[in-house]
Amino acid sequence: MSSFEIESWCKPSPAEKSVPMGLIHFYIGGDQRVKLEQAEERLQRSGAAEELLDVDLGTLELVTPPECGPLSDCQLRVYLRKEDQRGQFHLVGHRASDGSLIYSNAVLIDALM
Repeated sequence: MSSFEIESWCKPSPAEKSVPMGLIHFYIGGDQRVKLEQAEERLQRSGAAEELLDVDLGTLELVTPPECGPLSDCQLRVYLRKEDQRGQFHLVGHRASDGSLIYSNAVLIDALM
């Protein structure tokens, strides 16, 4: 089980640059950690670029920065670092108020306790 406070970003449209929003807080529980590890293993075997895992907003304990507000959807994007093929993930979703892409910095799956 791991709680994170990590930098978050907003990308209002594909043509605009991402802007920092401040810290986002979320929680990864035991079942979600297992799903992340399984996704990492599938990526290592398949050679696919990424895998998106749906999350339950009720168990994620998500707290977004004030300027963000609630998210309309949320997933964990899992991918492998090129240099060592270790799995990383980050939170991605869309701001409910305007549909802007919201995402967090990446975390190594190995770093989960």
